[in-house]
Amino acid sequence: MDRRRLIQYLLLNAFISACVTGAILFWYDRNYRQAALSPVQPAAPAQVDSTSQPSLSPNVDIPVEIVSIVGAGTLTAESVVVRNAGDEPLNLANWQLQDSDKNIFIFPNLTLNNDGAVQVHTTSGTNTVIDLYWGETEPVWQSGEEAALLDPSGNVRAVYQVP
Repeated sequence: MDRRRLIQYLLLNAFISACVTGAILFWYDRNYRQAALSPVQPAAPAQVDSTSQPSLSPNVDIPVEIVSIVGAGTLTAESVVVRNAGDEPLNLANWQLQDSDKNIFIFPNLTLNNDGAVQVHTTSGTNTVIDLYWGETEPVWQSGEEAALLDPSGNVRAVYQVP
């Protein structure tokens, strides 16, 4: 085997090894590490009942925010990051994420601990404690429109303009 072929073989081998290692690390990070380190935890099942959930006053500040909306216009890339910026856990059961066209995502029974965040993907998938899936078949977000986060009483708690 001549030197040129040997160098090509070694470069190809290094490239394939790097790709496989990267894929394994990405898969591990996505499926195990983030779930283990996440400050987001499912809420107790008893809190889903709307009668057990107190009515929220629009005058009370709830430190929740829409951190970002990325991938606007591309179904598989669209996602919204919602974060609890407060010091107390926040149950997001029956909260709504809404766009300017009145497309509505209703949050399942999920509690965000302080500084916890959850990512809402527009496409379909399996919900986890850090990733929720809307199940839409078309992109929802458009550049320039506003996203609103509403509490179960319908009060707007956060607004974000899509870049």
